Amino acid sequence: MSNENPPLNQLIYDWNTAGTGYPHRAVQVEFDDETLRDGLQSPSVRDPDIETKIRLLHLMEDLGIHTANVGLPGAGPRARANITALCREMVDQKLEITPNCAVRTVRADIEPLVDISQKVGIPIEACTFIGSSPIRQFAEDWTLDHMLKLTEDSVSYATENGLPVMYVTEDTCRATPETIKRLFITAIEAGARRVCVCDTVGHITPRGVRNLIPYVRQIIKETGKDIKIDWHGHNDRGLGVINTITAMTSGVDRVHATAMGLGERVGNCSMDQLLINLRLMGYIDSNLSALREYVEMTSEATGVPIPDNYPAFGIDAFRTATGVHAAAVIKAEKKGADWLADRVYSGVPASMVGSRQRIEVGFMSGVSNVVYWLHEHGMEPNESLVEKIFRAAKERNRVLSEEELLEICKFNKEEMQHPLPMDSLEQWKDQVKKD
Repeated sequence: MSNENPPLNQLIYDWNTAGTGYPHRAVQVEFDDETLRDGLQSPSVRDPDIETKIRLLHLMEDLGIHTANVGLPGAGPRARANITALCREMVDQKLEITPNCAVRTVRADIEPLVDISQKVGIPIEACTFIGSSPIRQFAEDWTLDHMLKLTEDSVSYATENGLPVMYVTEDTCRATPETIKRLFITAIEAGARRVCVCDTVGHITPRGVRNLIPYVRQIIKETGKDIKIDWHGHNDRGLGVINTITAMTSGVDRVHATAMGLGERVGNCSMDQLLINLRLMGYIDSNLSALREYVEMTSEATGVPIPDNYPAFGIDAFRTATGVHAAAVIKAEKKGADWLADRVYSGVPASMVGSRQRIEVGFMSGVSNVVYWLHEHGMEPNESLVEKIFRAAKERNRVLSEEELLEICKFNKEEMQHPLPMDSLEQWKDQVKKD
């Protein structure tokens, strides 16, 4: 191999795009952010203050997200006040992101949304929802005729009052084909301009998605109307992201997700993971530099910690303490190509989300980890010091903390020279760098 850096496609054979590659989309997919509605239905979250919600709204705008579900107007005065404030922010700041709200198929939920819409002066999409599966019908003692009547009345009322309507069939993924068809057609005839296919309990698999979405598309085609299709998926079987990607490649127009995948039970499709995957797949070219703040702010505001091994934003996402892995990253860096070091042991480039590769020292480390850490901290990796750190690492059952490593360096320096009068490790570290 020559000294010049070869093209990336010569270093990574991408089986993802082998053969026919990813399905083509003529129109870019849209995103609906459910963090401030479904995300806050998680039983583990705190409801953030309105200032934080407004900041999250701006981060959604920065990420190129098209719509945001800003709450449930039927949940009470506080919810309605927050919805009003968020919609006013969109108007006052001339944001491109647009609002929607979840409402039951009853006028009592839609009336306050009409009031808010008129007050702030913009249309707010009404996401009118009703359960559609046989098990839900049985539990609620609903007949299909009753559901059709609720659908027609609520959708008609919303559209007559100037609200665009997305008609949402909860538990679509366990509903019968005939029920789905009759509900969707009734909603469309009443004025709905979107329908939403919901995997409300996280039941479906990618194969099921590929069966269901073409069926819904055929229903729409038979109406002869320009109706958009949304996908809303939950993560109960750990399939939230892949099901959403499958729905997108099967032809839906808009997909729903939440920051960190927060939501009912174990949550929804993760918006941050979805955006990263779609960027890597070439479906979007959005700037994802705001994604870290979006995730970290959501975590802090809701009180839900980011797991250490969470993709892209957990503390372990781009760090390693394993000798062979660290050695590969170090060798890549020595070739003078940051992009190479960012990919040699990482399926997601750290730089894409504002991070960098980190090498730690622990019980599975090699000497290269120690040498790298010392260089990173501006210290000379002499043989005695490397040996002390390496031996200490092998004696532990975990990664050494920075404080522990600095303490070893301090004692080694004291053995090699006269001890310096330092009051703290931080002062000592600064002195070593100066030396």
